[in-house]
Amino acid sequence: MNLIFGRSWAGRLPFLIFSTLTMACSKDNTEITTNAGNAVPIDSVATISTSPEGNTDRAVNAEDMLANATFSSTVSIAFGSSVTISNPLAGKGVAITESNGDVIITSTVAEVAYILSGVSNNGSVKIYSDKKFKLTLNGLTLTNTDGPALNIQSSKRAFIVLADQTTNILTDGATYAANATEDQKATLFSEGQLIFSGQGSLSVQGNYKHAICSDDYVRIISGTLSIPSAVSDGIHTNEAFIADGGTVTMTTKGDGIQCEEGYVVINDGTFTINVADKGIAASYDTDTSIDPYLTINGGTINITSTAGEGIESKSVLTINSGNISVKTFDDGLNAGTFIYINGGTVYANSSSNDGIDSNGKLTVTGGKVVSIGAAAPEEGFDCDRNTFKITGGILVGMGGATSTPTASVSTQPSVIMSGGSANQLLHIESNEGAEVLTLQLPKTFTTLLFSSPKLKTGQSYRVYSGGSVNASTTFNGLYTSGTYTAGTQSGSFTASTMVTNAGGNTGR
Repeated sequence: MNLIFGRSWAGRLPFLIFSTLTMACSKDNTEITTNAGNAVPIDSVATISTSPEGNTDRAVNAEDMLANATFSSTVSIAFGSSVTISNPLAGKGVAITESNGDVIITSTVAEVAYILSGVSNNGSVKIYSDKKFKLTLNGLTLTNTDGPALNIQSSKRAFIVLADQTTNILTDGATYAANATEDQKATLFSEGQLIFSGQGSLSVQGNYKHAICSDDYVRIISGTLSIPSAVSDGIHTNEAFIADGGTVTMTTKGDGIQCEEGYVVINDGTFTINVADKGIAASYDTDTSIDPYLTINGGTINITSTAGEGIESKSVLTINSGNISVKTFDDGLNAGTFIYINGGTVYANSSSNDGIDSNGKLTVTGGKVVSIGAAAPEEGFDCDRNTFKITGGILVGMGGATSTPTASVSTQPSVIMSGGSANQLLHIESNEGAEVLTLQLPKTFTTLLFSSPKLKTGQSYRVYSGGSVNASTTFNGLYTSGTYTAGTQSGSFTASTMVTNAGGNTGR
């Protein structure tokens, strides 16, 4: 291995600026050179996995499709100065009572569709049903000062349809009236499955605990859901959370989306999650018969957490596609046994822990990944000295240290280097002048891990700091197009093996 970097120097300083590294550590006292005026094109490179690994589950269930269900009778309830009820099934299986704005529906028959509309500052709807039903919110603003606004005490599937072009608002009270026999954990609570669809919007304020909660599972197919605030979780489920589309925005004092005893699958949708604790989590780990896996097949996910982790699975976390950005206090991504990244774009930035942390193995086969950890001992990529396999994708990890890729199972080269200073421009190119990496450093750090299809074994590379980039596009500091004009050459290395160690710290 022909290296112009020296690890012994990297260990003596809290960090190394690239320009000082070569002067101190060059084996042959190579002079620092300035190549101002040398313009190097930055080429994008394919990062689609040819051999994805991990979970591909999409949680397909035909029973969750509204088009596969039939609802032959419609019951309408309109709130206002009084409550207007239209019930063609009175005496035929649907009984409805109303007292001071609180409506209770008891149904024993199938194929019933309910439509709720109007405004009430002191009302609620509670539903008991032996059969699945459709519940359309058609311009409903409902506040219950002493309990859930919408309380579904049925274990059957509830299709919640947000009527097109309508705005719906649900608000609960800060305290609930005592009920010794029924669960009531959220503004919109259900004992059964909640399936959201439609092209309207729903805003849910959680003043007591969660905003939306199912003791079974929640599926979002379409619609716009917003949670302005929640005392605990934005969406809390017992069995699963599944998203096929829709737009979800939330701010909570607890978790964003929490699956208590099951799995999470996100196929599509747009999520903006601002939380105090975990952004999206499948966190059950006390019963080995339950697999709390988390799979992302697509969508756009933006998470900011002031105290917790961004995305967590107590089992296997698989990212097959999607655009993911997490900015956290704790780990950006965390998994109990395995993390697979097969595609998409992933940006993970932790202010006090690891960017990406697997308590077991870590495999990257594709995608663009920029992961930023805190100072040592925290890491950009951390897998506790377990197998770290890289077969594709672009990986840029920054932090106080890094886990070392496992050369015996990796098929794409990687290099570990010393760090640099915030806002410094780092550029790596081959001796033939082909661009390999151009990166604007987001913070001061001591260790960089880099892997890319552009990096080849047996090839020698020059490292530059400074310079400029024109006509560029970036992914969180990683330049994907443009033209680089060289600054100061600060080092060089030869990728003589699958994993080249040219500085920095290898940690846990």
